[in-house]
Amino acid sequence: MEGHDAVALEDLRDRCAAVLGAELRLEPSRVRAPMLGALRFRAFEDAAPALAELRSRGLSLVVVSNWDCSLGEVLAATELDTLVDGVVPSARAGAAKPDPAPFRCALELVGVTAGQALHVGDSPENDLAGARAAGVRGVLLARQGGGPSGAISSLAELAHLT
Repeated sequence: MEGHDAVALEDLRDRCAAVLGAELRLEPSRVRAPMLGALRFRAFEDAAPALAELRSRGLSLVVVSNWDCSLGEVLAATELDTLVDGVVPSARAGAAKPDPAPFRCALELVGVTAGQALHVGDSPENDLAGARAAGVRGVLLARQGGGPSGAISSLAELAHLT
Protein backbone atom coordinates (compact mmCIF):
# COMPACT_ATOMS: atom_id res chain seq x y z
CA MET A 1 0.00 0.00 0.00
CA GLU A 2 2.93 2.33 0.52
CA GLY A 3 4.12 2.47 -3.09
CA HIS A 4 1.13 4.39 -4.46
CA ASP A 5 3.23 6.64 -6.70
CA ALA A 6 6.82 6.89 -7.92
CA VAL A 7 8.03 9.04 -5.00
CA ALA A 8 6.44 6.78 -2.39
CA LEU A 9 7.81 3.70 -4.14
CA GLU A 10 11.35 5.08 -4.12
CA ASP A 11 11.00 5.86 -0.41
CA LEU A 12 9.78 2.32 0.25
CA ARG A 13 12.69 0.86 -1.69
CA ASP A 14 15.13 3.06 0.23
CA ARG A 15 13.70 1.87 3.54
CA CYS A 16 13.91 -1.77 2.43
CA ALA A 17 17.54 -1.23 1.43
CA ALA A 18 18.21 0.31 4.85
CA VAL A 19 16.78 -2.74 6.63
CA LEU A 20 18.74 -5.13 4.42
CA GLY A 21 21.88 -3.04 4.74
CA ALA A 22 21.60 -3.05 8.51
CA GLU A 23 21.30 -6.83 8.56
CA LEU A 24 24.28 -7.21 6.24
CA ARG A 25 26.20 -4.43 7.97
CA LEU A 26 26.53 -2.54 4.71
CA GLU A 27 25.53 0.94 3.67
CA PRO A 28 22.02 0.99 2.16
CA SER A 29 23.44 2.58 -0.98
CA ARG A 30 25.54 -0.56 -1.51
CA VAL A 31 22.63 -2.98 -1.27
CA ARG A 32 19.81 -1.07 -3.00
CA ALA A 33 20.78 -1.81 -6.62
CA PRO A 34 21.59 -5.50 -6.02
CA MET A 35 18.40 -5.88 -3.98
CA LEU A 36 16.25 -4.50 -6.78
CA GLY A 37 18.27 -6.32 -9.44
CA ALA A 38 17.59 -9.62 -7.69
CA LEU A 39 13.86 -9.23 -8.28
CA ARG A 40 13.01 -11.24 -11.37
CA PHE A 41 9.55 -11.99 -12.65
CA ARG A 42 8.42 -14.40 -15.31
CA ALA A 43 4.96 -15.25 -16.52
CA PHE A 44 3.52 -18.72 -16.18
CA GLU A 45 3.56 -20.49 -19.54
CA ASP A 46 -0.23 -20.52 -19.75
CA ALA A 47 -0.65 -16.77 -19.16
CA ALA A 48 0.08 -15.25 -22.58
CA PRO A 49 -1.87 -17.83 -24.62
CA ALA A 50 -4.88 -17.58 -22.30
CA LEU A 51 -4.88 -13.78 -22.36
CA ALA A 52 -4.47 -13.73 -26.14
CA GLU A 53 -7.41 -16.12 -26.54
CA LEU A 54 -9.63 -14.01 -24.30
CA ARG A 55 -8.59 -10.81 -26.11
CA SER A 56 -9.43 -12.44 -29.46
CA ARG A 57 -12.97 -12.87 -28.13
CA GLY A 58 -13.20 -9.14 -27.52
CA LEU A 59 -13.07 -9.39 -23.73
CA SER A 60 -11.61 -6.60 -21.63
CA LEU A 61 -8.82 -7.75 -19.32
CA VAL A 62 -7.53 -5.99 -16.22
CA VAL A 63 -4.91 -7.19 -13.74
CA VAL A 64 -5.98 -6.51 -10.15
CA SER A 65 -3.24 -7.21 -7.63
CA ASN A 66 -2.07 -6.40 -4.14
CA TRP A 67 0.97 -4.60 -5.49
CA ASP A 68 2.65 -1.20 -5.65
CA CYS A 69 2.55 1.28 -8.53
CA SER A 70 5.23 -0.69 -10.43
CA LEU A 71 2.74 -3.41 -11.45
CA GLY A 72 2.58 -2.12 -15.03
CA GLU A 73 6.37 -2.27 -15.29
CA VAL A 74 6.38 -5.86 -14.05
CA LEU A 75 3.80 -6.82 -16.66
CA ALA A 76 5.87 -5.08 -19.34
CA ALA A 77 8.96 -7.02 -18.26
CA THR A 78 7.02 -10.27 -18.65
CA GLU A 79 5.57 -9.07 -21.98
CA LEU A 80 2.00 -9.42 -20.72
CA ASP A 81 1.24 -5.71 -20.70
CA THR A 82 0.11 -5.68 -24.34
CA LEU A 83 -2.41 -8.43 -23.60
CA VAL A 84 -4.36 -6.51 -20.96
CA ASP A 85 -6.38 -3.32 -21.01
CA GLY A 86 -5.12 -2.04 -17.70
CA VAL A 87 -3.74 -2.68 -14.26
CA VAL A 88 -5.11 -1.86 -10.83
CA PRO A 89 -2.48 -2.18 -8.13
CA SER A 90 -3.92 -2.03 -4.64
CA ALA A 91 -1.56 0.81 -3.72
CA ARG A 92 -3.19 3.00 -6.38
CA ALA A 93 -6.72 1.83 -5.52
CA GLY A 94 -6.16 2.88 -1.93
CA ALA A 95 -7.08 -0.52 -0.52
CA ALA A 96 -5.85 -4.09 -0.76
CA LYS A 97 -7.87 -7.14 -1.70
CA PRO A 98 -10.16 -8.46 -0.21
CA ASP A 99 -11.48 -4.91 -0.01
CA PRO A 100 -13.81 -4.40 -2.99
CA ALA A 101 -12.17 -1.07 -3.98
CA PRO A 102 -9.56 -2.53 -6.38
CA PHE A 103 -12.24 -4.60 -8.10
CA ARG A 104 -14.49 -1.56 -8.47
CA CYS A 105 -11.60 0.39 -9.98
CA ALA A 106 -11.08 -2.39 -12.54
CA LEU A 107 -14.77 -2.42 -13.44
CA GLU A 108 -14.74 1.34 -13.92
CA LEU A 109 -11.54 1.19 -15.96
CA VAL A 110 -13.15 -0.99 -18.65
CA GLY A 111 -16.73 0.19 -18.20
CA VAL A 112 -18.44 -3.04 -17.23
CA THR A 113 -20.78 -3.96 -14.41
CA ALA A 114 -19.91 -6.43 -11.69
CA GLY A 115 -22.36 -8.90 -13.21
CA GLN A 116 -20.44 -8.84 -16.50
CA ALA A 117 -17.08 -9.54 -14.87
CA LEU A 118 -15.11 -12.59 -13.82
CA HIS A 119 -12.10 -12.44 -11.51
CA VAL A 120 -9.51 -15.20 -11.44
CA GLY A 121 -7.09 -15.41 -8.53
CA ASP A 122 -5.12 -17.81 -6.41
CA SER A 123 -6.25 -16.72 -2.96
CA PRO A 124 -9.64 -17.69 -1.54
CA GLU A 125 -9.26 -14.99 1.11
CA ASN A 126 -8.11 -12.11 -1.09
CA ASP A 127 -9.39 -12.97 -4.56
CA LEU A 128 -12.61 -14.87 -4.06
CA ALA A 129 -13.80 -12.95 -1.00
CA GLY A 130 -12.81 -9.62 -2.55
CA ALA A 131 -14.53 -10.36 -5.84
CA ARG A 132 -17.65 -11.49 -3.99
CA ALA A 133 -17.63 -8.28 -1.92
CA ALA A 134 -17.62 -6.31 -5.18
CA GLY A 135 -20.40 -8.43 -6.67
CA VAL A 136 -18.04 -10.09 -9.14
CA ARG A 137 -17.97 -13.81 -9.85
CA GLY A 138 -14.68 -15.31 -8.73
CA VAL A 139 -12.80 -18.39 -9.86
CA LEU A 140 -9.97 -19.91 -7.87
CA LEU A 141 -6.76 -20.76 -9.74
CA ALA A 142 -5.30 -23.76 -7.89
CA ARG A 143 -2.20 -24.54 -9.96
CA GLN A 144 -1.27 -27.50 -7.77
CA GLY A 145 -4.76 -28.98 -8.11
CA GLY A 146 -6.89 -30.05 -5.21
CA GLY A 147 -8.96 -26.88 -5.20
CA PRO A 148 -12.65 -26.77 -4.42
CA SER A 149 -15.32 -27.51 -6.98
CA GLY A 150 -15.23 -24.88 -9.71
CA ALA A 151 -11.50 -24.21 -9.30
CA ILE A 152 -9.22 -24.32 -12.32
CA SER A 153 -5.63 -25.53 -12.41
CA SER A 154 -4.53 -23.61 -15.51
CA LEU A 155 -5.39 -20.33 -17.17
CA ALA A 156 -5.99 -22.36 -20.32
CA GLU A 157 -9.27 -23.44 -18.71
CA LEU A 158 -10.57 -19.87 -18.78
CA ALA A 159 -11.67 -20.16 -22.39
CA HIS A 160 -14.32 -22.65 -21.28
CA LEU A 161 -15.66 -20.33 -18.55
CA THR A 162 -16.36 -17.27 -20.70
